[in-house]
Amino acid sequence: MATIRRGTQQDLPRTLELIKELALYEKAPHEVTNTIAMMEQDGFGANPVFGFFVAENERGIVGISIYYYRYSTWKGKRLYLEDIIVTETERGSGLGKLLFDRTMQQCIESGCTGMMWQVLDWNEPAINFYKRYNAKMEYEWVNCHLEARQIHELLAARS
Repeated sequence: MATIRRGTQQDLPRTLELIKELALYEKAPHEVTNTIAMMEQDGFGANPVFGFFVAENERGIVGISIYYYRYSTWKGKRLYLEDIIVTETERGSGLGKLLFDRTMQQCIESGCTGMMWQVLDWNEPAINFYKRYNAKMEYEWVNCHLEARQIHELLAARS
């Protein structure tokens, strides 16, 4: 029997392990630069920027849901689901549903107008999971990002 609870600072080492497991599954383990120290500051410092739930059973923490809030000019306050991660040996056991349901509940409890997330176009199990919720899939948006290193270089070149 699994329980879902709010994540604590003590859960961060296992949380980072699960993040690295997801990165390996998504064929990008080299992309993880996050650290426990960063997560402590960002999740439990003076101005927390993320929250998370853990799925725990007799084997310990076997899943997590990490979220934060963003603001949409069209919709207002939105909950952004960064990741749901269930360790490989526990996938298909219903933990993803429990975590997703708890995250939806957090969305409503915190007064959001809705929630959003991304899924890789090749991740058929995840796409099929979200389709069961009648989630709207948008294919017309292009994701963009700059790393801090790039921003520093761009700003330095302009000064």
